[in-house]
Amino acid sequence: MSRMLFANLAVENVAATRAFFDKLGFTFNDMFCDENTACLEINEQSFVMLLEKPRFRDFINDDICDTSTAREVLMCVSADSREAVNQLVDGAVAAGGSEWVTAGSQQANTEMGEFSHSRAFRDLDNHVWEVMWMDVEAAAQQWAPEEKGAQA
Repeated sequence: MSRMLFANLAVENVAATRAFFDKLGFTFNDMFCDENTACLEINEQSFVMLLEKPRFRDFINDDICDTSTAREVLMCVSADSREAVNQLVDGAVAAGGSEWVTAGSQQANTEMGEFSHSRAFRDLDNHVWEVMWMDVEAAAQQWAPEEKGAQA
């Protein structure tokens, strides 16, 4: 069974948020958009619902995370190359977001070597979006389990 994924994020201003992601080249599924909601399409099966806070509250019984002081989720999207990672993050910063760097994310890049590259940005509402490229074949070769005879 193939499942669809709808991640939901609370935003202050859905029009401003949609304009931000438009500038980054993302598309939207207008079937699920209205004046309070934008449906950002990751692919045919994965979407991020960007809901203005009053609309987001319709779906929850508790508080909305204060993204200026805490993380409720780390979104991660893939890119086709190292250059595409840099273009997307640089574009996000130019569109009003900010780069997000932690010691942990720098460590992960170092450990993964030459076959991956990632950076992250905060959107207009301080949600963190990691952008990652990986050469899956090279990663699989480096992380391939030892032959069973060598483990004995």
